[in-house]
Amino acid sequence: MPGMTAAPQEPTRTFETIGVVGLGTMGAGIAEVFARNGLTVVGVEVDDDGVARGRRQLEDSTARAVQRGKLTEAEREELLGRVTFTTSLKDLAEADLVAEAIGESLEAKKDVFRDLDAIVSPSTILATNTSSLSVTELSTATASPGRVVGLHFFNPAPVQELVEVVRTVVTEPDVLADVQALATRIGKAPVVCGDRAGFIANSLLFGYLNHAASMFESRYASREDIDAAMRFGCGYPMGPLALLDLIGLDTAYEVLETMYDQGRDRLHAPTPILKQMVTAGLLGRKTGRGFYTYEAPHSPTVVADDRTPSADDLPQLRHDVKQVGVVGTGTMAGGIVEVFAKAGYDVLYVGRSQDKVDGVVATITKNFDKQIQRGRATEEAKAEVLARLTGSTSLEDLRDVDIVVEAIAEDLAIKTTLFENLDEICKPGAILATTTSSLPIIACAQATKRPEQVVGMHFFNPAPIMKLVEVVSTVSTSEEVTETTRALCSAVGKVAVSCSDRAGFIVNALLFPYLNDAVKMLEAHYATADDIDTAMKQGCALPMGPFELLDVVGNDVSLAIQRELYLEFREPGFAPAPLLEHLVTAGYLGRKTRRGFRDYSAR
Repeated sequence: MPGMTAAPQEPTRTFETIGVVGLGTMGAGIAEVFARNGLTVVGVEVDDDGVARGRRQLEDSTARAVQRGKLTEAEREELLGRVTFTTSLKDLAEADLVAEAIGESLEAKKDVFRDLDAIVSPSTILATNTSSLSVTELSTATASPGRVVGLHFFNPAPVQELVEVVRTVVTEPDVLADVQALATRIGKAPVVCGDRAGFIANSLLFGYLNHAASMFESRYASREDIDAAMRFGCGYPMGPLALLDLIGLDTAYEVLETMYDQGRDRLHAPTPILKQMVTAGLLGRKTGRGFYTYEAPHSPTVVADDRTPSADDLPQLRHDVKQVGVVGTGTMAGGIVEVFAKAGYDVLYVGRSQDKVDGVVATITKNFDKQIQRGRATEEAKAEVLARLTGSTSLEDLRDVDIVVEAIAEDLAIKTTLFENLDEICKPGAILATTTSSLPIIACAQATKRPEQVVGMHFFNPAPIMKLVEVVSTVSTSEEVTETTRALCSAVGKVAVSCSDRAGFIVNALLFPYLNDAVKMLEAHYATADDIDTAMKQGCALPMGPFELLDVVGNDVSLAIQRELYLEFREPGFAPAPLLEHLVTAGYLGRKTRRGFRDYSAR
């Protein structure tokens, strides 16, 4: 199966002394990690001032750990006692492994490796913490490139669990096995990958961030809506533009440049706005301005600027909405019915048969009963919500509703026929909304004589839980209808984001190319599915790894969305990965067929 991981080779070395070259933020953090786990550490800086800064950083970090209850004062003293500081590489002669963590300069790093090669013993492993430079090229500065490996920690090193262990084409198997074992020993989650710019986490992350910056640059959506879409639609801890500000736009630009130079993937070519902002000194939090404006340089506090939406411009209900219609009885339709009814709206929903209509009430009743059992709802609330529901098998009953939300199958022919019928049945002024996630909304609008009243209202599954709704306007949708739809989303407790009618809207247009890139990474045998998932969860704090998510969504659904994106944008990098096509052809659709990127039959 694609997700299988080969058993690592048994370690052959013992590690007692670790050298760390460079005691900046990363180097001092790496030294702390090794010392915290009982290893003797020798930290090297270029001069006494550098040593003093490194020592101070280590002391401050461990003091904070004591304040937070992560270390006792006695443990801190022991930790600090294991670290010695020097300005001479010669003091690393007895080190079992040396981790280089100086600035991202290829020539400077090669000089360090060249010097180390003449000092340490032949069995000493030489590791680099580079996040973007070629480990292979660094290894050529030594007489024994087989002992050179990437050991990429994430910032802050004492906290982040992920370590990417980067093998070159000449890295010796025992070196790789020993470094993996060492990473596990110091409490990290090691993942193994080949030597290419970005490794696993940055390669997948920065393509996604670049796409988000391009989306903002084209004015497809506001910075606030792009970030809210990924936070509330995917559960990401930060939106992509806020994350770029945190990383630093200069750093992002350099990483993307390196990735593009090595891979020539146009999706990694930095979008022009990044270069413009870097040139203008708008580097993000560290300068106080980036995509957002901050209270001061290095402050996390965002302050209002000329792009910040005014509180006076909050969307209002420009149309009177009292009764809501929903067409469909599936999982999404039933969830939407529940959302509106819980928010106090009378809901008339239409299904193809009485059994399906009854099924919606049964599902909502079951959901309430579970919440009541947990003390999160009352019988009175359940009775009130159920009293607001009216089920029907006839579209004609929708004639008096103020808005209809369509949530039927993703088939354009069926949807356009439905919109023709709704146009004839519904009263003048009624808004016609579709929950489609991938089909062109303008096609539904053009099937009616009221295209200005047709809008996208893309809920996420499960609708009662997921906070996000993408409000999608076509070229014909009136501003009043868009504003009313956004206000209605707020009235039912959802976070509304606005965008225009193109494939993927915001969330899927950013999410699925990232998932597709992960599949390409797997089919190139660059890393295993398990390691890629671990890298994205541990390194980027994502709620699920890409292959976990693909198997949950369904590989057939993912393939259909990726095909829509490719057809819309004609971007070669959006072409579905062949491996995804093959899994769908084989019927390996994910959890629903008990086999996808992983085998669930025995679980």
